[in-house]
Amino acid sequence: MSTTADATATAPAPRRKRLPSFSVQVIIGLVLGVALGLVARSMGPVADGTPNWLTSTLDTVGGLFVDLLRTAVIPLVFTAIVASIANLRNVTNAARLAGQTILWFAITALIAVGIGLTLGLVMQPGEHTSVAENSAAEPGSTGDWWAFLTGLVPTNFLGLAADTSVETTGGGTEATTGLSFNVLQVIVVAAAIGIAALKLGEKAEPFLAFNRSALAIIQKVLWWIIRLAPIGTAGLLGYAVADYGWDAIGSLGRFTLAIYAGLVLVLFAVYPILLRAHGLNPLKYYAGAWPAIQLAFVSRSSVGTLPVTEQVTERNLGVAREYASFAVPFGATTKMDGCAAIYPAVSAIFVAQFFGIDLSITDYLLIVLVSVVGSAATAGTTGATVMLTLTLSTLGLPLAGVGLLLAVDPILDMGRTAVNVAGQALVPTLVAKREGLLDVDVYNSRHSDDAFTDDDAREDEEPALAPA
Repeated sequence: MSTTADATATAPAPRRKRLPSFSVQVIIGLVLGVALGLVARSMGPVADGTPNWLTSTLDTVGGLFVDLLRTAVIPLVFTAIVASIANLRNVTNAARLAGQTILWFAITALIAVGIGLTLGLVMQPGEHTSVAENSAAEPGSTGDWWAFLTGLVPTNFLGLAADTSVETTGGGTEATTGLSFNVLQVIVVAAAIGIAALKLGEKAEPFLAFNRSALAIIQKVLWWIIRLAPIGTAGLLGYAVADYGWDAIGSLGRFTLAIYAGLVLVLFAVYPILLRAHGLNPLKYYAGAWPAIQLAFVSRSSVGTLPVTEQVTERNLGVAREYASFAVPFGATTKMDGCAAIYPAVSAIFVAQFFGIDLSITDYLLIVLVSVVGSAATAGTTGATVMLTLTLSTLGLPLAGVGLLLAVDPILDMGRTAVNVAGQALVPTLVAKREGLLDVDVYNSRHSDDAFTDDDAREDEEPALAPA
């Protein structure tokens, strides 16, 4: 009896079957999305021109995933900013950190716009296009330099606004009202409350304790949403393949090539050089930041990717949480090397060449100025189109030129957003390294699914791999 009992006691517990790593699951989602998108595209639209059932399903699945991510953004940013400002009392030179962050935002944007201008002048995309002039059309919304100042002033506590859209259906017109939000206004409100809490001292401790608890709860819910990323990825990429104008690349091929050449140069040449200059291994950066870059490519939303970007910056790249929780949300609204630097530079040259308008040295300097500081002026609005109109209006170029480029915009937006998010993780990493706030051991560690695993789940998993 005792022998049997001992044998039972010492028998190893059966190991539960482990699913593929989360990164592998996302890759499977990517492949599945492309396959389903090709099938949906081959099916074509139904008789009345509406998308077929598979295209609609992929659109719905991907859209719901992005909506879930965006739902978590407001409470996450608000509680994280308040907590980070409260924690900054434990960090010396907080003002210097903010200044360094803005400086490196500008430096990397300056490099990116320089690359965009060079590619535009060398590749001459406006001279080599077959797009018809009747495609020119002014956009529904344009950029405005006053938007930055007005965007700083919250219209209500969380910068919420009601959007009403009217759709025409077979039975008439239908009005749909939804809520949108301005992330920059959320940051302003949260920063003001965080600073006020610091000034109050002990009186604010109960509120700060509540805020820390709320942040922990929001992060837990967020990880439940992120676990759906493989399904969301399949829907988002599948819909892109099925519905977007891939065929339009033929008429705008050189323009598309110029944009992606600039994005590749910034992502895989400029960023590694900056990392090397700061004594950091670029491969470790890409291994750590890749989950956010990957999600940004398929979701086409810096704000939707924000929760993952913040997590990879802290957990994979080793940036101190007190700093990352401020720098990453701030970067998500103002750091856009893809949308606000490369794209408007190449696009402005394209529009000028298409309409036969010669640009002067002053015009090129204005493109640089708008690209470096203009992204802040479009914070909280839909990025690239508004940024492009801001650039064109500043130069006095025809706004109707925006319509020429809309056919390939979704294709370009994937790469632009990926570069945006990569920069939003890069700058805090560089600044943290310069200011001694980077955990180099964490940065150099091997990472598998750190960006997609919450703290509770980690306790049940195998020990983390040792630093490489």
